[in-house]
Amino acid sequence: MKSDIIIIGGGASGLMAAYGASKALAQMGKVAQVTVLEKMPRVGRKIMITGKGRCNFTNLKSWNEFSGHIRSKANALKPALYNLTSQGMIDFLSGRGLECVVERGDRAYPASYHASDVVDTLLGAAKHFGARVVTDCEVSAISLVDGEFIVETPSGQWTGKKLIVATGGLSYPSTGSTGDGYKWARSFGDEVTATFPSLTAMVPKGYKNYDPKAPQDMKGHIDRSEPLSDIGNALAGVQLKNVGVTLYVGGNEVQSEFGDIDFTDGGIEGPVGFAVSRNCVKAIVNGGKTALVVDLKPGVPEADILARVKTLWNEIQKDPRSRRLNFKEMLRVLLGKLMPWDLIPGFTRSNPDILQGKKGNERIDFNLLASLLKAWRFEIEGYVGYERCVVTAGGVSTDCITPKTLESRKTPGLYYCGEVLDADCDTGGYNLQVAFSTGLLAGESAAKAL
Repeated sequence: MKSDIIIIGGGASGLMAAYGASKALAQMGKVAQVTVLEKMPRVGRKIMITGKGRCNFTNLKSWNEFSGHIRSKANALKPALYNLTSQGMIDFLSGRGLECVVERGDRAYPASYHASDVVDTLLGAAKHFGARVVTDCEVSAISLVDGEFIVETPSGQWTGKKLIVATGGLSYPSTGSTGDGYKWARSFGDEVTATFPSLTAMVPKGYKNYDPKAPQDMKGHIDRSEPLSDIGNALAGVQLKNVGVTLYVGGNEVQSEFGDIDFTDGGIEGPVGFAVSRNCVKAIVNGGKTALVVDLKPGVPEADILARVKTLWNEIQKDPRSRRLNFKEMLRVLLGKLMPWDLIPGFTRSNPDILQGKKGNERIDFNLLASLLKAWRFEIEGYVGYERCVVTAGGVSTDCITPKTLESRKTPGLYYCGEVLDADCDTGGYNLQVAFSTGLLAGESAAKAL
C-alpha cells in the first residue's frame, strides 16, 4: 500500500497534519495521497477527555504571554504558533460550523461543550480535502529504504515519501499514547529528552495506603488506583479557591502560585496543583524531597489571623447556643468560620495537635492554628503517573528539528508534531493549541516538499 504522505497517529496533531497536508496539496494542484494510520478504533480519543469532556482547545493569550506557559524551548515552536494562532484555531472551527466561546483565563471551548464536536470537525476537514484515515492500524516498525519510508502494520506494509510522527507521548495510554514515537525517533538518530508525567496529581505523605517498598516503574510513582487512607478519604472531593501554593524542593522555594486546588482520589490537583506538578515530579524523579505549603488566607498576615481566631473563639464561648456543644463541636464551629465546612474533617485529621489536652480539659493551640491557616505543609511522597497525567514532559528534542518546517535535521522527509515533541505546557488550552499548530505546520511542510 502506498501513500505519498503517511501520518502516524490520529490525535489532535495528526488530524490537523492531515488537514494541512491535503489542503496544501489541493491548493497547489498536486495529486497525492495523505493517509493517517491510527492504532485505536476511533481517532481523537485523547481530545475526547480534554477538559473533562468539555474540550478547552486553545488559549487566546498573545504570544508573549502564551510562550510563558510553554515549559520547554518556546522559540522552537514560534513559527508553528504564528502559522496557526489561537484566534486562527477558533476561526478554523467556527468556519466549519462549530461555534466557540471564551471563558475566564482566555480559555476557548466549543459552545456545545462537547469534545466530540471538535474531533468530528477536525476529521471532517481532513476528509474534505481527500485525506484517508485508517483506524485499528497499529504501526509495529518503521524503516527508510532508498528514500522511501516503509511502515509495517498487521494489515500490511505502507510506503511513502514523507512521514509525520504524531503519536503523542505516554500520558493516558488507554487512548493509544504508549511512547512509540520515541523509539522511532531514536532509531533515526534524533535525541529524545528524558520523559516524565506533568500536569498530574501529587500525593501527600499519608494520603494513600500503599506499599512504599513495592517496585516502581519510575521513582515516586504511586498508581492512582492505590486506595486512599483515612486522611485521603477525608480530603478527597474538597475544592479550595483563591489559595496560595508554594513548592519547596530540598527546603528551597522553587515556585509559588495563586488560584484553585482540588483534593481528589489521586492527590492534590486542580489548576494550581497542576501548575506546580511539573517541577515537583521532576524533582522527585531526580531524588529530591518536595513539599507543598498551602496558604488558606493569602494577603492576610498571620498576626491578624491569630487575633481573628481568638476573637471568634471568645464569641463562640459566649454564645448561648454553645452550651449544648462539647469542645470538639465548638472547635468545628470555629473552623467553619475560617474555612469551607467540607475541609474541616481532613484539616483536623491532618493536624490533630490543634486540639490539646485530655477530655474535659481540652484547649486549642491558637498559634498553631493561625500558622496552619497561613502555611499548611504537605510533604509530597509521590505522584500519579502516566496512567492519568494530562501531558508528558520531555520527548523528541526541538534541537533535532527545523522550527520553520518541523522536519528532522538528520532525516529529510521525516516530521514530528504534537506531544511527541519536547513541548509540554501549562494547563489552560496551551497543549492542544501547540498540537494543532505543530500538526498544521508539519502537514503543510510535508506537502510543499513533495
